[in-house]
Amino acid sequence: MSVSNKLSKKCQECAKSVGPRIYDKCNFCRDLEFHEDILCYLNRCVQNPLNFRCHAFQPIFKLAAPSVNKVSKLSNHTTDNLPSKSIQELLKSDKIKYEKALALQKLERDPDDEFMELKYHLAWNVIHRKPVFIPNDDSFDFVHNTFLECSELVGGFVSMLWLAPDHVHLYVELDGESSVETVVQEIKRFSKKALMSKYDDIKDRLETGNELWDTSYFSETIG
Repeated sequence: MSVSNKLSKKCQECAKSVGPRIYDKCNFCRDLEFHEDILCYLNRCVQNPLNFRCHAFQPIFKLAAPSVNKVSKLSNHTTDNLPSKSIQELLKSDKIKYEKALALQKLERDPDDEFMELKYHLAWNVIHRKPVFIPNDDSFDFVHNTFLECSELVGGFVSMLWLAPDHVHLYVELDGESSVETVVQEIKRFSKKALMSKYDDIKDRLETGNELWDTSYFSETIG
C-alpha cells in the first residue's frame, strides 16, 4: 500500500508502519497470498477520510507485545480445528465433477441451449474491520451452515472458505440469472440476520448498531 495524500491520515500512518503485507490472522489470506491492501481498500472506499474508522489500524509506535513466534503459535492453536476448504479442493471435489458431467449431458441433448455456471471467490469485511469473530468450533459451524443455507436463497451454491476475525471468504456458484451485486447483498442480509439473532455478543462488539457487514465487497471469477 503506497502512502498517498488521498489516504486518510490513519491509513498513511498504518502504511508507514507495516507496509504491504499478507493479513496474518487469516489462514486463507496466507495460503492464497491475498494481500491486505484489498481489505484496506474495501474498508476505505466506502468511508469519508475525515471520519475514517479502522480497527485493523497499526500505529508506528507500539507498546511491548508478545514475540512474533508466540503470537504465531497462539494463532495456529486457535485455528487448527476450524472448518476450511481451499478453492482448489472445492474445484476438485466430487460435487464439481458431477456438475461438469451433468452439464455435458445437457449440452449433448440440447446443443443450442446455453448453460451457465459461474464460480466466484467473494470476500468482504465486517464494518470498519471490527474483529467480532472469535475462533471456536461452535460458532464456526453455525456460521458455515448459515452461508450454506444461502445456496437456495440465491439459486446456486454458497460455501464458506474461511472466517477471519474481521472478514469472510466465500466460494459461490451461480447460474448467471442474478447479478453478483444482487447475490452478495442477499447473502449479507440473510447471514447478518441469522448471526446477530444467534449471537448477542457479536452485536455487543460492534459500534454501528445493527450493521454487521461493510457495503463493499471483493469478487473474482475462478475455475
